[in-house]
Amino acid sequence: MSFWSLQSIVEQLKSDFHVVTPIIDGHGEDGDEDFISIQDSAGKIIEYIDTKCYGRVFAVGGLSIGPQIVIEVLSQRANIAEYAIIESALVYPIKGTTAMTVPTYKLFYGLVKKRWFSKLQAKTLCVPADMFEQYYQDSLKISKQSLINITLSNGNYNLSNSIVNTKAKVLIIVGEKEIGIMRKSARRLNEVIKGSELYIAPAKKHGELSLLNPKKYVEIVKSFFAKC
Repeated sequence: MSFWSLQSIVEQLKSDFHVVTPIIDGHGEDGDEDFISIQDSAGKIIEYIDTKCYGRVFAVGGLSIGPQIVIEVLSQRANIAEYAIIESALVYPIKGTTAMTVPTYKLFYGLVKKRWFSKLQAKTLCVPADMFEQYYQDSLKISKQSLINITLSNGNYNLSNSIVNTKAKVLIIVGEKEIGIMRKSARRLNEVIKGSELYIAPAKKHGELSLLNPKKYVEIVKSFFAKC
């Protein structure tokens, strides 16, 4: 998913904040630019903040692979943001990711281009119904290599010890109905990032809070900003 998945959130924030929604390599308009790795994407975010934002921003955030990139940004640059919002970030490597990823995509990559398969994926990812067409069009653009690299980078990501040095005030969000390793990841982040806050979204699946309940998401985020 690209910037369009954040539009409802941006609309609620833009009167108080200047909001930048980076497009991750391999996604949306950047479908021709292969995704390399979480670390590569983090380096590009840092470069953007250095050149466009004087080396520091008020807050950074993301969902799924987005917060993995955020975590990497915070790990590489301790004082780059005052706040960070980490929603559903995996920080434990998944066994078998490397062995299974390449053979799986060689066999099934063609399914990504099928509308019926995209509908199944969109439902799993909690993509709002009015965003499906955009999701499907972006699915048509993503390359096999990007999908392989995204899956490998996501499934093999391991939390850097340097995350403990971050100066950001961190809000960690996870859905109550997410798989165990996601809830376990959220608890680990809460334990290692001193002073961080953990919010378990009641009865929510992966991505359901920000994608399907953007108003509630913004309320939680603004409340976090206000009390820290």
